[in-house]
Amino acid sequence: MVDPVVWDIGYLVSAALFILGIKRLSSPRTAPQGNRLGAYGMLLAVLVTMAKLYSDGLIGLELIAGGLIIGTVIGAWLAIRVEMTGMPELVALFNGFGGGASALVGFSEVLDRLNKGNVPDAGVELYATWVAIGLSGLVGWLTLTGSLMAMGKLMGGFYIPFTKKDDRGRRKWVNFPTWGPPWLNFVKGILLFTSLALIALTIQEPSNKDYVYYLVGTSSLLGVLFVLPIGGADMPVVVSLLNSMSGIAAAFTGFVIGNNVLIIAGSMVGAAGLILTFIMCKAMNRTLSAVLFKSFGGGGKETVTRTKVGSDPEEVAMVCDGISKCVIIPGYGMAVSQAQHAVKEFADLLEAEGVEVSYGIHPVAGRMPGHMNVLLAEANVPYEQLIEMDDINSELPECDVALVIGANDTVNPVARSGEGPLGGMPIIDADKARVVVIIKRSLSVGYAGVDNDLFYEDKTMMLFGDGKKMMNELNSAIKDL
Repeated sequence: MVDPVVWDIGYLVSAALFILGIKRLSSPRTAPQGNRLGAYGMLLAVLVTMAKLYSDGLIGLELIAGGLIIGTVIGAWLAIRVEMTGMPELVALFNGFGGGASALVGFSEVLDRLNKGNVPDAGVELYATWVAIGLSGLVGWLTLTGSLMAMGKLMGGFYIPFTKKDDRGRRKWVNFPTWGPPWLNFVKGILLFTSLALIALTIQEPSNKDYVYYLVGTSSLLGVLFVLPIGGADMPVVVSLLNSMSGIAAAFTGFVIGNNVLIIAGSMVGAAGLILTFIMCKAMNRTLSAVLFKSFGGGGKETVTRTKVGSDPEEVAMVCDGISKCVIIPGYGMAVSQAQHAVKEFADLLEAEGVEVSYGIHPVAGRMPGHMNVLLAEANVPYEQLIEMDDINSELPECDVALVIGANDTVNPVARSGEGPLGGMPIIDADKARVVVIIKRSLSVGYAGVDNDLFYEDKTMMLFGDGKKMMNELNSAIKDL
Protein backbone atom coordinates (compact mmCIF):
# COMPACT_ATOMS: atom_id res chain seq x y z
CA MET A 1 0.00 0.00 0.00
CA VAL A 2 1.42 3.36 -1.06
CA ASP A 3 1.57 6.11 1.53
CA PRO A 4 -1.37 8.52 0.85
CA VAL A 5 1.06 11.43 1.22
CA VAL A 6 2.54 10.46 -2.16
CA TRP A 7 -0.79 11.08 -3.90
CA ASP A 8 -1.27 14.39 -2.11
CA ILE A 9 2.20 15.53 -3.22
CA GLY A 10 1.35 14.63 -6.81
CA TYR A 11 -1.91 16.58 -6.58
CA LEU A 12 -0.10 19.53 -5.00
CA VAL A 13 2.36 19.69 -7.90
CA SER A 14 -0.57 19.47 -10.35
CA ALA A 15 -2.34 22.34 -8.61
CA ALA A 16 0.85 24.42 -8.73
CA LEU A 17 1.12 23.81 -12.48
CA PHE A 18 -2.53 24.86 -12.92
CA ILE A 19 -1.92 28.09 -11.02
CA LEU A 20 1.22 28.92 -12.99
CA GLY A 21 -0.56 28.04 -16.24
CA ILE A 22 -3.48 30.38 -15.54
CA LYS A 23 -1.04 33.12 -14.60
CA ARG A 24 0.80 32.73 -17.90
CA LEU A 25 -2.49 32.88 -19.80
CA SER A 26 -2.86 36.54 -18.83
CA SER A 27 -0.72 37.64 -21.80
CA PRO A 28 -0.84 36.53 -25.47
CA ARG A 29 2.95 36.28 -25.44
CA THR A 30 3.08 33.79 -22.56
CA ALA A 31 -0.24 32.04 -23.29
CA PRO A 32 1.32 29.09 -25.20
CA GLN A 33 3.55 28.36 -22.21
CA GLY A 34 0.53 28.65 -19.92
CA ASN A 35 -1.34 26.09 -22.01
CA ARG A 36 1.59 23.69 -21.80
CA LEU A 37 1.87 24.08 -18.03
CA GLY A 38 -1.84 23.43 -17.63
CA ALA A 39 -1.59 20.35 -19.87
CA TYR A 40 1.35 19.02 -17.84
CA GLY A 41 -0.62 19.57 -14.65
CA MET A 42 -3.62 17.69 -16.01
CA LEU A 43 -1.44 14.84 -17.28
CA LEU A 44 0.16 14.50 -13.85
CA ALA A 45 -3.23 14.61 -12.12
CA VAL A 46 -4.59 11.87 -14.41
CA LEU A 47 -1.54 9.64 -13.92
CA VAL A 48 -1.59 10.09 -10.13
CA THR A 49 -5.32 9.31 -10.03
CA MET A 50 -4.91 6.20 -12.18
CA ALA A 51 -1.98 5.02 -10.07
CA LYS A 52 -3.98 5.58 -6.88
CA LEU A 53 -6.96 3.63 -8.19
CA TYR A 54 -4.70 0.78 -9.29
CA SER A 55 -2.88 0.75 -5.98
CA ASP A 56 -6.17 0.53 -4.13
CA GLY A 57 -7.28 -2.34 -6.37
CA LEU A 58 -10.25 -0.41 -7.75
CA ILE A 59 -9.24 -0.57 -11.42
CA GLY A 60 -7.11 -2.83 -13.62
CA LEU A 61 -4.28 -1.99 -15.99
CA GLU A 62 -6.42 -2.80 -19.03
CA LEU A 63 -8.98 -0.12 -18.12
CA ILE A 64 -6.23 2.40 -17.34
CA ALA A 65 -4.49 1.75 -20.67
CA GLY A 66 -7.76 1.74 -22.57
CA GLY A 67 -8.92 5.02 -21.08
CA LEU A 68 -5.60 6.76 -21.68
CA ILE A 69 -5.33 5.52 -25.28
CA ILE A 70 -8.92 6.36 -26.23
CA GLY A 71 -8.76 9.79 -24.60
CA THR A 72 -5.41 10.59 -26.20
CA VAL A 73 -6.60 9.56 -29.66
CA ILE A 74 -9.79 11.62 -29.41
CA GLY A 75 -7.94 14.67 -28.08
CA ALA A 76 -5.21 14.48 -30.73
CA TRP A 77 -7.76 13.96 -33.50
CA LEU A 78 -9.76 17.02 -32.43
CA ALA A 79 -6.63 19.16 -32.06
CA ILE A 80 -5.40 18.24 -35.54
CA ARG A 81 -8.73 18.28 -37.33
CA VAL A 82 -10.36 21.42 -35.96
CA GLU A 83 -9.27 24.67 -37.63
CA MET A 84 -8.69 27.86 -35.68
CA THR A 85 -12.04 29.20 -36.90
CA GLY A 86 -13.72 26.28 -35.15
CA MET A 87 -12.09 26.91 -31.77
CA PRO A 88 -15.20 28.51 -30.18
CA GLU A 89 -17.26 25.40 -30.97
CA LEU A 90 -14.47 23.13 -29.68
CA VAL A 91 -14.15 25.12 -26.45
CA ALA A 92 -17.92 24.85 -25.93
CA LEU A 93 -17.70 21.10 -26.49
CA PHE A 94 -14.84 20.77 -24.00
CA ASN A 95 -16.89 22.70 -21.44
CA GLY A 96 -19.69 20.21 -22.00
CA PHE A 97 -17.34 17.27 -21.59
CA GLY A 98 -16.11 18.69 -18.28
CA GLY A 99 -19.62 19.19 -16.95
CA GLY A 100 -20.76 15.82 -18.27
CA ALA A 101 -17.81 13.99 -16.69
CA SER A 102 -18.56 15.55 -13.30
CA ALA A 103 -22.24 14.73 -13.61
CA LEU A 104 -21.52 11.10 -14.52
CA VAL A 105 -19.14 10.68 -11.59
CA GLY A 106 -21.72 12.09 -9.18
CA PHE A 107 -24.46 9.97 -10.78
CA SER A 108 -22.44 6.75 -10.54
CA GLU A 109 -21.39 7.58 -6.99
CA VAL A 110 -24.93 8.00 -5.72
CA LEU A 111 -26.17 4.85 -7.48
CA ASP A 112 -23.22 2.87 -6.13
CA ARG A 113 -23.95 4.06 -2.60
CA LEU A 114 -27.62 3.20 -2.93
CA ASN A 115 -26.94 -0.25 -4.37
CA LYS A 116 -24.50 -1.02 -1.55
CA GLY A 117 -26.67 0.55 1.12
CA ASN A 118 -23.86 2.94 1.91
CA VAL A 119 -26.09 5.85 2.90
CA PRO A 120 -24.90 8.10 5.76
CA ASP A 121 -27.06 8.37 8.83
CA ALA A 122 -29.21 11.46 9.16
CA GLY A 123 -27.13 14.42 10.13
CA VAL A 124 -24.38 16.66 8.81
CA GLU A 125 -22.69 13.89 6.81
CA LEU A 126 -25.89 13.00 4.95
CA TYR A 127 -26.73 16.61 4.21
CA ALA A 128 -23.21 17.51 3.08
CA THR A 129 -22.73 14.42 0.91
CA TRP A 130 -26.15 14.38 -0.74
CA VAL A 131 -26.18 18.15 -1.35
CA ALA A 132 -22.73 17.94 -2.98
CA ILE A 133 -23.85 15.02 -5.16
CA GLY A 134 -27.05 16.84 -6.09
CA LEU A 135 -25.33 20.10 -6.97
CA SER A 136 -22.68 18.20 -8.94
CA GLY A 137 -25.46 16.65 -10.99
CA LEU A 138 -27.46 19.86 -11.37
CA VAL A 139 -24.51 21.97 -12.53
CA GLY A 140 -22.91 19.13 -14.49
CA TRP A 141 -25.93 18.11 -16.57
CA LEU A 142 -26.88 21.76 -17.11
CA THR A 143 -23.36 22.49 -18.34
CA LEU A 144 -23.35 19.47 -20.66
CA THR A 145 -26.63 20.19 -22.45
CA GLY A 146 -26.09 23.96 -22.39
CA SER A 147 -22.63 23.60 -23.91
CA LEU A 148 -23.94 21.29 -26.64
CA MET A 149 -26.63 23.85 -27.41
CA ALA A 150 -24.01 26.63 -27.48
CA MET A 151 -21.84 24.58 -29.82
CA GLY A 152 -24.80 24.02 -32.12
CA LYS A 153 -25.63 27.73 -32.22
CA LEU A 154 -22.00 28.65 -32.90
CA MET A 155 -21.93 26.15 -35.77
CA GLY A 156 -25.23 27.41 -37.12
CA GLY A 157 -26.71 23.95 -36.53
CA PHE A 158 -25.72 20.32 -36.29
CA TYR A 159 -24.87 18.35 -39.42
CA ILE A 160 -25.21 14.65 -40.08
CA PRO A 161 -24.01 12.51 -42.99
CA PHE A 162 -26.12 11.13 -45.83
CA THR A 163 -28.40 14.14 -46.04
CA LYS A 164 -28.78 16.72 -48.80
CA LYS A 165 -26.08 19.38 -48.84
CA ASP A 166 -26.88 23.07 -48.59
CA ASP A 167 -25.41 25.90 -50.70
CA ARG A 168 -22.14 25.77 -48.74
CA GLY A 169 -21.71 22.04 -49.20
CA ARG A 170 -22.80 21.19 -45.65
CA ARG A 171 -25.39 18.62 -44.63
CA LYS A 172 -27.69 20.60 -42.39
CA TRP A 173 -29.87 18.76 -39.92
CA VAL A 174 -31.20 21.33 -37.51
CA ASN A 175 -30.24 24.76 -36.29
CA PHE A 176 -31.10 26.64 -33.13
CA PRO A 177 -32.55 30.11 -33.66
CA THR A 178 -32.63 32.63 -30.86
CA TRP A 179 -35.99 32.06 -29.21
CA GLY A 180 -36.94 33.62 -25.92
CA PRO A 181 -40.59 34.46 -25.25
CA PRO A 182 -41.22 36.28 -21.95
CA TRP A 183 -42.66 33.19 -20.26
CA LEU A 184 -39.49 31.16 -20.92
CA ASN A 185 -37.73 32.72 -17.92
CA PHE A 186 -40.64 31.58 -15.75
CA VAL A 187 -40.22 28.02 -17.07
CA LYS A 188 -36.50 28.12 -16.32
CA GLY A 189 -37.23 29.32 -12.81
CA ILE A 190 -39.68 26.45 -12.28
CA LEU A 191 -37.09 23.93 -13.53
CA LEU A 192 -34.40 25.35 -11.23
CA PHE A 193 -36.75 25.29 -8.24
CA THR A 194 -37.79 21.72 -9.13
CA SER A 195 -34.16 20.61 -9.37
CA LEU A 196 -33.35 22.06 -5.95
CA ALA A 197 -36.50 20.48 -4.51
CA LEU A 198 -35.42 17.10 -5.89
CA ILE A 199 -32.06 17.47 -4.12
CA ALA A 200 -33.95 18.14 -0.90
CA LEU A 201 -36.17 15.12 -1.49
CA THR A 202 -33.13 12.87 -1.96
CA ILE A 203 -32.07 13.88 1.55
CA GLN A 204 -35.50 13.11 2.95
CA GLU A 205 -35.65 9.75 1.12
CA PRO A 206 -32.02 8.84 0.31
CA SER A 207 -32.92 5.39 -1.00
CA ASN A 208 -35.35 6.63 -3.66
CA LYS A 209 -33.56 6.42 -7.03
CA ASP A 210 -36.43 8.07 -8.90
CA TYR A 211 -35.46 11.46 -7.54
CA VAL A 212 -31.96 11.00 -8.98
CA TYR A 213 -33.32 10.24 -12.47
CA TYR A 214 -35.77 13.15 -12.27
CA LEU A 215 -32.89 15.46 -11.36
CA VAL A 216 -30.97 14.36 -14.46
CA GLY A 217 -33.99 15.20 -16.63
CA THR A 218 -34.78 18.62 -15.14
CA SER A 219 -31.12 19.68 -15.10
CA SER A 220 -30.60 18.63 -18.72
CA LEU A 221 -33.73 20.45 -19.90
CA LEU A 222 -32.70 23.53 -17.92
CA GLY A 223 -29.36 23.57 -19.76
CA VAL A 224 -31.09 23.55 -23.14
CA LEU A 225 -33.49 26.36 -22.20
CA PHE A 226 -30.65 28.25 -20.52
CA VAL A 227 -28.82 28.78 -23.83
CA LEU A 228 -31.75 28.70 -26.28
CA PRO A 229 -32.74 32.42 -26.00
CA ILE A 230 -29.19 33.75 -26.14
CA GLY A 231 -28.08 35.34 -29.42
CA GLY A 232 -24.74 35.19 -31.15
CA ALA A 233 -23.53 38.54 -29.81
CA ASP A 234 -23.61 37.17 -26.27
CA MET A 235 -21.98 33.83 -27.08
CA PRO A 236 -18.50 34.83 -25.77
CA VAL A 237 -20.09 35.54 -22.39
CA VAL A 238 -22.05 32.28 -22.40
CA VAL A 239 -19.01 30.17 -23.36
CA SER A 240 -17.03 31.78 -20.54
CA LEU A 241 -19.85 31.20 -18.03
CA LEU A 242 -20.24 27.56 -19.06
CA ASN A 243 -16.51 27.13 -18.61
CA SER A 244 -16.88 28.45 -15.08
CA MET A 245 -19.78 26.11 -14.41
CA SER A 246 -17.80 23.08 -15.59
CA GLY A 247 -15.17 23.96 -12.98
CA ILE A 248 -17.79 24.38 -10.26
CA ALA A 249 -19.25 20.97 -11.11
CA ALA A 250 -15.78 19.43 -10.88
CA ALA A 251 -15.22 21.00 -7.46
CA PHE A 252 -18.50 19.53 -6.17
CA THR A 253 -17.53 16.14 -7.58
CA GLY A 254 -14.10 16.34 -5.95
CA PHE A 255 -15.78 16.89 -2.61
CA VAL A 256 -18.04 13.87 -3.18
CA ILE A 257 -15.25 11.41 -4.02
CA GLY A 258 -12.60 12.99 -1.81
CA ASN A 259 -10.29 14.04 -4.65
CA ASN A 260 -8.21 17.10 -3.70
CA VAL A 261 -7.03 17.97 -7.19
CA LEU A 262 -10.61 18.11 -8.47
CA ILE A 263 -11.56 20.48 -5.66
CA ILE A 264 -8.56 22.73 -6.30
CA ALA A 265 -8.66 22.68 -10.10
CA GLY A 266 -12.44 22.98 -10.24
CA SER A 267 -12.44 25.95 -7.88
CA MET A 268 -9.73 27.66 -9.94
CA VAL A 269 -11.55 27.11 -13.22
CA GLY A 270 -14.82 28.25 -11.68
CA ALA A 271 -13.32 31.44 -10.25
CA ALA A 272 -11.27 32.28 -13.37
CA GLY A 273 -14.22 31.65 -15.67
CA LEU A 274 -16.53 33.78 -13.56
CA ILE A 275 -14.05 36.67 -13.49
CA LEU A 276 -13.68 36.46 -17.27
CA THR A 277 -17.46 36.38 -17.63
CA PHE A 278 -17.82 39.67 -15.76
CA ILE A 279 -14.96 41.19 -17.77
CA MET A 280 -16.77 40.26 -21.00
CA CYS A 281 -20.03 41.68 -19.68
CA LYS A 282 -18.28 44.94 -18.83
CA ALA A 283 -16.78 45.08 -22.33
CA MET A 284 -20.32 44.85 -23.73
CA ASN A 285 -21.80 47.20 -21.13
CA ARG A 286 -24.30 44.51 -20.19
CA THR A 287 -25.11 42.86 -16.91
CA LEU A 288 -24.90 39.10 -16.56
CA SER A 289 -28.61 38.96 -15.78
CA ALA A 290 -29.37 40.79 -19.04
CA VAL A 291 -27.30 38.25 -20.97
CA LEU A 292 -29.02 35.28 -19.33
CA PHE A 293 -32.59 36.51 -19.23
CA LYS A 294 -32.91 38.87 -22.20
CA SER A 295 -32.34 37.65 -25.75
CA PHE A 296 -29.87 39.76 -27.70
CA GLY A 297 -29.58 39.42 -31.45
CA GLY A 298 -31.13 36.92 -33.76
CA GLY A 299 -34.55 38.50 -33.92
CA GLY A 300 -36.24 41.80 -34.68
CA LYS A 301 -33.47 42.93 -36.98
CA GLU A 302 -33.65 46.21 -38.81
CA THR A 303 -34.35 46.22 -42.51
CA VAL A 304 -31.51 47.78 -44.47
CA THR A 305 -32.95 50.33 -46.90
CA ARG A 306 -29.90 52.48 -47.64
CA THR A 307 -27.33 51.71 -50.29
CA LYS A 308 -23.62 52.32 -50.63
CA VAL A 309 -21.51 52.22 -53.76
CA GLY A 310 -18.67 49.76 -53.29
CA SER A 311 -15.03 50.54 -54.01
CA ASP A 312 -12.52 48.29 -55.70
CA PRO A 313 -9.13 47.07 -54.40
CA GLU A 314 -7.24 49.40 -56.75
CA GLU A 315 -8.91 52.47 -55.22
CA VAL A 316 -8.11 51.31 -51.70
CA ALA A 317 -4.50 50.56 -52.72
CA MET A 318 -4.08 54.12 -53.95
CA VAL A 319 -5.49 55.47 -50.67
CA CYS A 320 -2.99 53.35 -48.73
CA ASP A 321 -0.09 54.64 -50.83
CA GLY A 322 1.92 57.18 -48.86
CA ILE A 323 0.10 56.89 -45.54
CA SER A 324 2.00 56.83 -42.24
CA LYS A 325 -0.33 54.91 -39.88
CA CYS A 326 -2.85 52.07 -40.38
CA VAL A 327 -4.98 50.26 -37.80
CA ILE A 328 -6.46 46.87 -38.69
CA ILE A 329 -9.67 45.96 -36.85
CA PRO A 330 -10.59 42.27 -37.22
CA GLY A 331 -13.91 40.57 -36.51
CA TYR A 332 -15.53 37.20 -36.89
CA GLY A 333 -15.78 37.69 -40.66
CA MET A 334 -12.00 37.43 -40.81
CA ALA A 335 -12.19 34.12 -38.98
CA VAL A 336 -14.93 32.73 -41.23
CA SER A 337 -13.01 33.58 -44.40
CA GLN A 338 -9.68 32.51 -42.84
CA ALA A 339 -8.16 35.78 -43.99
CA GLN A 340 -5.64 36.21 -41.16
CA HIS A 341 -2.64 35.26 -43.32
CA ALA A 342 -3.72 37.66 -46.08
CA VAL A 343 -4.14 40.37 -43.43
CA LYS A 344 -0.60 39.71 -42.22
CA GLU A 345 0.68 39.99 -45.81
CA PHE A 346 -1.14 43.33 -46.16
CA ALA A 347 0.55 44.59 -42.99
CA ASP A 348 3.96 43.41 -44.24
CA LEU A 349 3.47 45.28 -47.53
CA LEU A 350 2.63 48.50 -45.70
CA GLU A 351 5.47 48.12 -43.21
CA ALA A 352 7.90 47.67 -46.10
CA GLU A 353 6.88 51.20 -47.14
CA GLY A 354 7.47 52.59 -43.66
CA VAL A 355 3.84 52.51 -42.50
CA GLU A 356 3.16 51.97 -38.78
CA VAL A 357 0.67 49.08 -38.50
CA SER A 358 -1.21 47.93 -35.41
CA TYR A 359 -4.29 45.83 -34.69
CA GLY A 360 -7.27 46.99 -32.63
CA ILE A 361 -8.72 44.07 -30.69
CA HIS A 362 -12.21 44.37 -29.21
CA PRO A 363 -12.76 42.10 -26.15
CA VAL A 364 -15.80 40.41 -27.70
CA ALA A 365 -14.67 40.28 -31.32
CA GLY A 366 -15.29 36.76 -32.60
CA ARG A 367 -17.20 34.12 -30.71
CA MET A 368 -15.01 33.47 -27.71
CA PRO A 369 -12.63 35.51 -25.56
CA GLY A 370 -9.27 35.97 -27.30
CA HIS A 371 -10.49 34.59 -30.64
CA MET A 372 -8.85 37.32 -32.71
CA ASN A 373 -5.60 37.10 -30.75
CA VAL A 374 -5.36 33.37 -31.46
CA LEU A 375 -6.06 33.74 -35.18
CA LEU A 376 -3.55 36.56 -35.64
CA ALA A 377 -0.93 34.72 -33.59
CA GLU A 378 -1.40 31.78 -35.99
CA ALA A 379 -0.45 34.16 -38.81
CA ASN A 380 2.70 35.22 -36.87
CA VAL A 381 1.49 38.73 -36.12
CA PRO A 382 3.82 40.18 -33.44
CA TYR A 383 2.16 40.27 -30.03
CA GLU A 384 3.17 43.86 -29.44
CA GLN A 385 1.04 44.94 -32.41
CA LEU A 386 -2.15 43.57 -30.83
CA ILE A 387 -3.57 46.58 -29.00
CA GLU A 388 -6.54 46.47 -26.64
CA MET A 389 -9.61 48.60 -27.28
CA ASP A 390 -8.97 51.46 -24.84
CA ASP A 391 -5.39 51.95 -26.01
CA ILE A 392 -6.15 51.73 -29.74
CA ASN A 393 -8.99 54.24 -29.41
CA SER A 394 -6.52 56.88 -28.27
CA GLU A 395 -4.52 56.32 -31.47
CA LEU A 396 -7.35 56.26 -34.02
CA PRO A 397 -7.78 60.07 -34.37
CA GLU A 398 -4.19 60.13 -35.71
CA CYS A 399 -4.75 57.10 -37.96
CA ASP A 400 -4.71 57.56 -41.74
CA VAL A 401 -6.57 54.35 -42.62
CA ALA A 402 -8.63 52.02 -40.42
CA LEU A 403 -9.12 48.68 -42.15
CA VAL A 404 -12.15 46.85 -40.72
CA ILE A 405 -12.37 43.23 -41.82
CA GLY A 406 -15.42 41.26 -40.79
CA ALA A 407 -16.39 43.43 -37.82
CA ASN A 408 -19.76 45.13 -37.47
CA ASP A 409 -21.29 45.68 -34.03
CA THR A 410 -17.90 46.31 -32.39
CA VAL A 411 -17.35 49.40 -34.60
CA ASN A 412 -20.95 50.62 -34.80
CA PRO A 413 -21.14 54.30 -33.70
CA VAL A 414 -24.79 53.90 -32.66
CA ALA A 415 -23.49 52.29 -29.46
CA ARG A 416 -22.52 55.76 -28.24
CA SER A 417 -26.15 56.90 -28.39
CA GLY A 418 -27.10 54.77 -25.42
CA GLU A 419 -30.16 53.45 -27.27
CA GLY A 420 -31.09 50.09 -28.75
CA PRO A 421 -29.43 46.69 -28.29
CA LEU A 422 -25.94 48.17 -28.62
CA GLY A 423 -26.64 51.22 -26.48
CA GLY A 424 -23.68 51.98 -24.23
CA MET A 425 -21.50 49.11 -25.43
CA PRO A 426 -17.86 50.21 -25.72
CA ILE A 427 -16.67 50.09 -29.33
CA ILE A 428 -13.50 50.62 -31.29
CA ASP A 429 -13.67 54.18 -32.66
CA ALA A 430 -12.94 53.27 -36.28
CA ASP A 431 -15.03 56.23 -37.45
CA LYS A 432 -12.44 58.64 -36.02
CA ALA A 433 -9.79 57.58 -38.53
CA ARG A 434 -9.28 59.78 -41.59
CA VAL A 435 -10.34 56.99 -43.99
CA VAL A 436 -12.23 53.80 -43.11
CA VAL A 437 -12.02 50.72 -45.32
CA ILE A 438 -14.56 47.99 -44.53
CA ILE A 439 -14.38 44.50 -46.02
CA LYS A 440 -17.77 42.81 -45.72
CA ARG A 441 -19.99 40.62 -47.88
CA SER A 442 -22.90 43.06 -47.79
CA LEU A 443 -24.52 45.89 -45.87
CA SER A 444 -26.40 43.39 -43.70
CA VAL A 445 -26.74 44.06 -39.98
CA GLY A 446 -24.68 42.28 -37.33
CA TYR A 447 -25.77 40.03 -34.48
CA ALA A 448 -27.42 42.89 -32.64
CA GLY A 449 -29.72 43.47 -35.61
CA VAL A 450 -28.82 47.18 -35.92
CA ASP A 451 -27.79 48.96 -39.11
CA ASN A 452 -24.32 50.51 -39.03
CA ASP A 453 -24.10 54.22 -39.90
CA LEU A 454 -20.36 53.87 -40.40
CA PHE A 455 -20.99 52.03 -43.67
CA TYR A 456 -22.60 55.10 -45.22
CA GLU A 457 -20.17 57.85 -44.20
CA ASP A 458 -18.41 59.71 -47.01
CA LYS A 459 -14.95 58.68 -45.77
CA THR A 460 -15.90 54.99 -45.68
CA MET A 461 -14.83 52.74 -48.55
CA MET A 462 -16.67 49.40 -48.80
CA LEU A 463 -15.03 46.35 -50.33
CA PHE A 464 -17.89 43.91 -50.83
CA GLY A 465 -16.95 40.24 -50.92
CA ASP A 466 -15.30 37.38 -49.09
CA GLY A 467 -12.69 38.62 -46.63
CA LYS A 468 -9.83 36.45 -47.84
CA LYS A 469 -10.58 37.09 -51.51
CA MET A 470 -10.77 40.85 -51.03
CA MET A 471 -7.57 40.94 -48.99
CA ASN A 472 -5.70 38.98 -51.65
CA GLU A 473 -6.95 41.33 -54.36
CA LEU A 474 -5.99 44.34 -52.25
CA ASN A 475 -2.50 42.90 -51.70
CA SER A 476 -2.11 42.34 -55.43
CA ALA A 477 -3.22 45.91 -56.13
CA ILE A 478 -0.66 47.28 -53.66
CA LYS A 479 2.11 45.24 -55.28
CA ASP A 480 1.14 46.62 -58.73
CA LEU A 481 1.43 50.26 -57.65
